[in-house]
Amino acid sequence: MIERCRGSFSVRMMCARLGVSTSGYYDWRGRPPSARALDNQRLGHRIKALHEASDGVLGSPRITEDLRYEGEVCGQNRVARLMQLEGIQGVPVKKWRKSKPAGVRPAGIRNHLARDFVAAQPNEKWVTDITFIRTAEGWLYLCVVVDLFSKLVVGWSMSGTQDRQLVSQAVLMALWQRERNDHVILHSDRGCQFTSDEYNRFLRGHNLTCSMSAVGTCADNAAAEGFFGMLKRERVNRQHYQDRREARADIFDYIECFHNPRQRRRMEFRKTNESLLTQLSVKTG
Repeated sequence: MIERCRGSFSVRMMCARLGVSTSGYYDWRGRPPSARALDNQRLGHRIKALHEASDGVLGSPRITEDLRYEGEVCGQNRVARLMQLEGIQGVPVKKWRKSKPAGVRPAGIRNHLARDFVAAQPNEKWVTDITFIRTAEGWLYLCVVVDLFSKLVVGWSMSGTQDRQLVSQAVLMALWQRERNDHVILHSDRGCQFTSDEYNRFLRGHNLTCSMSAVGTCADNAAAEGFFGMLKRERVNRQHYQDRREARADIFDYIECFHNPRQRRRMEFRKTNESLLTQLSVKTG
């Protein structure tokens, strides 16, 4: 306070009022920054750079994650405090509810996933869903397929109509990147595009096991809903698309230039840590 107000009031008078010795104030003023202060300054600059690189969408949890990928040792509380000092914040989550009629789950189809969103390897469990994007030209529908192991969007498609072809194109894209014809569980909600006989025959023909949510339980497909929540919070809700072409280009940029590269870095970080832990266990074994 004395430092901020020294241009308006006498330093001696303020020290006397606040019970601070004048020599103590001048000693504090001439003291060089501590190692912690210098490290906070360095970290603050990096946090600001990461925030700007994300177009201002990342909050303290995901910036902390990025910093750890880079080898920094820091906690989320410290990152949040430094972000507050820099006057920056991420895009907050909107809480809202939606309701839509559920389709009838075909006979013999059950919920194989059972809210277990952890996969031991790539191409073991996929989730898919459809969302809509508002443009001045009309709705643009987006279907994605997310791999639960890497959280990568391995398949996606966009169209001005919400039909079975929208889904099949997204699934085909995921199948093309699959290295082997391994068996995969593909989970969805009960939208009419997923309950058709044609869709289920298509899955069986490509060694995919169809899994579907229960009635009125959106949490059964929380992984796909979570991706759409990030997409809309971090990109779509901050834009005003003039037509579907503009929306397509921006969503492509988000998936292939922002989301998927982040997830690939995350997987590389995980592999590096696992390798180091393996080497350490061998040496200490």
